[in-house]
Amino acid sequence: RIGSATSQSSAIINTRLQELVKLFKERTEKVKEKLTDPDVTSDEESPAASPAKLAPAAAPAPSPGKEPGGDKLPGDEHYCEMLCCTFKYRPWLDRLKNYQFPSSIDPLTNLMYVLWLFFVVMAWNWNCWLIPVRWAFPYQTPANIHCWLLMDYLCDLIYLLDILVFQTRLQFVRGGDIITDKKAMKENYLRSQRFKMDVVCLLPLDFFYFKVGVNPLLRFPRCLKYMAFFEFNNRLEAILSKAYIYRVIRTTAYLLYSLHVNSCLYYWASAYEGLGSTTWVYDGEGNSYIRCYYWAVKTLITIGGLPDPKTLFEIVFQLLNYFTGVFAFSIMIGQMRDVVGAATAGQTYYRSCMDSTIKYMNFYKIPKTVQNRVKTWYEYTWHSQGMLDESELLVQLPDKMRLDIAIDVNYNIVSKVALFQGCDRQMIFDMLKRLRSVVYLPNDYVCKKGEIGREMYIIQAGQVQVLGGPDGKTVLVTLKPGSVFGEISLLAAGGGNRRTANVVAHGFANLFILDKKDLNEILVHYPESQKLLRKKAK
Repeated sequence: RIGSATSQSSAIINTRLQELVKLFKERTEKVKEKLTDPDVTSDEESPAASPAKLAPAAAPAPSPGKEPGGDKLPGDEHYCEMLCCTFKYRPWLDRLKNYQFPSSIDPLTNLMYVLWLFFVVMAWNWNCWLIPVRWAFPYQTPANIHCWLLMDYLCDLIYLLDILVFQTRLQFVRGGDIITDKKAMKENYLRSQRFKMDVVCLLPLDFFYFKVGVNPLLRFPRCLKYMAFFEFNNRLEAILSKAYIYRVIRTTAYLLYSLHVNSCLYYWASAYEGLGSTTWVYDGEGNSYIRCYYWAVKTLITIGGLPDPKTLFEIVFQLLNYFTGVFAFSIMIGQMRDVVGAATAGQTYYRSCMDSTIKYMNFYKIPKTVQNRVKTWYEYTWHSQGMLDESELLVQLPDKMRLDIAIDVNYNIVSKVALFQGCDRQMIFDMLKRLRSVVYLPNDYVCKKGEIGREMYIIQAGQVQVLGGPDGKTVLVTLKPGSVFGEISLLAAGGGNRRTANVVAHGFANLFILDKKDLNEILVHYPESQKLLRKKAK
């Protein structure tokens, strides 16, 4: 019995090994075919959208000496044994230990640099907002002076690190080339206007503290690091999907800061005249900053209801406030209008086109049913893709960039079309640039029986139904995303083929359209793909 059991198990093992060897041979043959002709596509795989997203064609075959499940899982790489226990390293801790600061930084695309600019801007804002407060209001006292100085020198440290570590590593363009050499980047920064401003920002005027005391006005040069603020705005707007929200917040901050400075000046003027000495100055009651800020708001926005100034100094101060308020407030209103206008430019264009179309249809007394379908098309197209014509956004881009965008957006869909399997990949890329996206409403006829076929359709989203039968209303088949129809009319040698069935949109359908003229212009340069498509058409 023991011998029979052993013979049965050995027979099972031999059978399993033979199956594994057969599978390994088949996989090896597929890998060889892939290496010989990379354009050949298998039934299980489809080309990826872009080279950056391409996955390996096939996994390497494991050696016969190893079991299929013997490979090490990614999570097992973080285990280490210590005494009798097993500990797991934290991946982020490993990355932190092995992290190396880059020798060069791309200021346009590096998110780490944008994050660092955020800290620089926060230090700059500390100086811009708190220096006037500490100068005018009695908030800086000997009891808390150490806290103010600690924050001041922390901001100075951020300024210094920005000069020594980051600015000297920024890449730049010279003669069309991106310069990443350490010496060249450092020299470029030292010759720039920004370096001069950064040096002025860190003038060590703090040494005068020993003679005149801790006067916040000696730190005023720290506010001159405004170039980092504007650079941070440009970088942040480039990565935000809704940059207009940040523009509105920034414009509001401008207004708040102008009111902040005016409140500080008003308290200084009140202290100069004497708190409570006249009805115009601050009387010294309540929260000094809130009450002075309230006065600044009423003055700059010219609300009125303020006590009349009494002395010449008060009259001149109030006049300057009124003039400055009118000028500053008008600028803020203009900036806010521009920001909101830029944010709603697309929607304004959409409303303008829709209103013009409705006016045209009313002028020619188009039936209401047709008008309603036109309105529905406008609304659905705008809400589904945020624009009326996608090609308008890509007109200004170079041809290579338009191709890259078309590949990332549409290649996954077109590559799954059985008609184009095995064709030259570059031909498919050329075809992607000629596709037009069109939205069809429910029950719209995409093509009718008997029409001359001049286009081919690829379903991007939605479904279409092919109608036939004696009455022409029987649903023969429902085509889903990735399906293609109308290709015979494009590939027929005689041309002028008529449609053999009605095709109706089932719900909202977004289709790609390829004209026969465009396809013929493409196939001229790819004779092998043309032969393959002719063969498939037959």
